[in-house]
Amino acid sequence: MKSKKRKTLIIHYLLLTVLSIVWIFPIVWIVLTSFRSEGGAFVTYFIPKQFTFENYKMLLTSSTYPFVQWFLNTLFVAVCSCILSTLITIAMAYSLSRLRFRARKPFLKLALVLNMFPGFMSMIAVYYILKAMNLTGSLLALILVYSSGAALGFYIAKGFFDTIPMALDESAMIDGASKFEIFTKITLPLSKPIIVYTALMAFMAPWMDFIFAKIILGDNVNKYTVAIGLFTMQTKDKIDQYFMAFTAGCVLIAVPITLLFIFMQKYYVEGITSGSVKG
Repeated sequence: MKSKKRKTLIIHYLLLTVLSIVWIFPIVWIVLTSFRSEGGAFVTYFIPKQFTFENYKMLLTSSTYPFVQWFLNTLFVAVCSCILSTLITIAMAYSLSRLRFRARKPFLKLALVLNMFPGFMSMIAVYYILKAMNLTGSLLALILVYSSGAALGFYIAKGFFDTIPMALDESAMIDGASKFEIFTKITLPLSKPIIVYTALMAFMAPWMDFIFAKIILGDNVNKYTVAIGLFTMQTKDKIDQYFMAFTAGCVLIAVPITLLFIFMQKYYVEGITSGSVKG
C-alpha cells in the first residue's frame, strides 16, 4: 500500500515539475532576451552569448517610443480605475448580499446573463458613446470604461459577504448602529481579503488590455498604454531592431504587478476561495 502511494506521489511530483518548467520557461526566456546584446528577433540559442543593459537604456531613452510616458499613463489609469472599481464592486456586492428589495433576484439573474457575454461585444457602442461625449483619445475615457464595467464583477465579492454571519449585523443594529456604520466599522474590517482581491484584479486590467485601449486612444502615441505601445514596436520593419527592447519592456511592466502579488498573496488566496462559496 505504501509502495503504491509512493509511486502515485512520484508521478504527481513529476507532472507538477514538468508543468512548472513549461510555465517558467517563457518567463526566463524573456528575461534573458532582455539582456541579450547580439542577434535580432530570432536566434537558435537560449542563453545569450553576451549580456548588456543597452536594451533597457534604449527603451527608456527612445524618443520614437516613449516607454516612460506609456508606463506613467498605464499606472495612472490602473490606480484610478483600481480605486473606483473597488469602491463600486464592494458597495454593489454588499448591497446585494445584505439588503432585501423587490428587484433583487431579477437583477442577480440579469447580471449573471450579462456576464456571459464578452466585453468586446460592446466596443463599438462604447466608442460612439465616448465620441459623442468628446472623450476619445483621452485617459479619462479608459478610466470610465474600466470602472463602469466593474459593477458586473460583484459575484465573487457577494459570495464573500454572504459568508459573514448576519448575526453580527443584527447585534450591531440592536446596539443602535446604522447600516452605514455596520458596513464601515464591522463588515469592511472583516473583508480585507476580498477588497485586496478586487483591487488587484482591477489594477491588472489596464496593463493587459489592448483591444479597448487601442480603439479608444486611436493614434495618439503619447496617450498609449504599455500594451499598445509595446505592440507598436513589433512592426515588420522594426522587430529586429527593437525586439530586445520590447522584452525589456515586458520585464519592467511585470515588476509592479509581481510585487503586488508577492505582498498581497495571502489576502488574494483568501479572497478568491472565500468568495467562491455559494451564499
